[in-house]
Amino acid sequence: MPENQKPDSLRTVSLQRSEKGSYVATNVRGGTIPIGSGADGDFTPVELLLAALAACSAIDIDFITAKRSEPLTFAATASGDKINDELGNRLINLMLDFDVSFPDDAGGRQATDVLERSIRQSHDRLCTVGRTVETGTPVTAALRGRPVTG
Repeated sequence: MPENQKPDSLRTVSLQRSEKGSYVATNVRGGTIPIGSGADGDFTPVELLLAALAACSAIDIDFITAKRSEPLTFAATASGDKINDELGNRLINLMLDFDVSFPDDAGGRQATDVLERSIRQSHDRLCTVGRTVETGTPVTAALRGRPVTG
């Protein structure tokens, strides 16, 4: 185990096929999300990646700023361009755009004062999803626990 890895570090989501092109992801707490290929209203895997990116930073920013004031508005949009090139299918031009405002009072001004810093902190250090995407962590593909190679 790497020095910086804690014994409780493993995160797991399971996926079950419900029909062709449709699946249900389940977390260890029993929460579920339907996932699809884009043929219906279910989120696609790419949309879930974008949602995870936005939610991860939004949670960080919310926890930092809400110590000072509850927001009047709090929204985030994650976007990216899907391309296919010599590296395969992937997203480029990833962008997280936040729309956050606070009341015009002492707490709201304090929250506004730390807003940009909290966005930077989330981007640079706190958001696990964003940090994983930006550092380019390898993914191992396996079949029944045995890595699939070459």
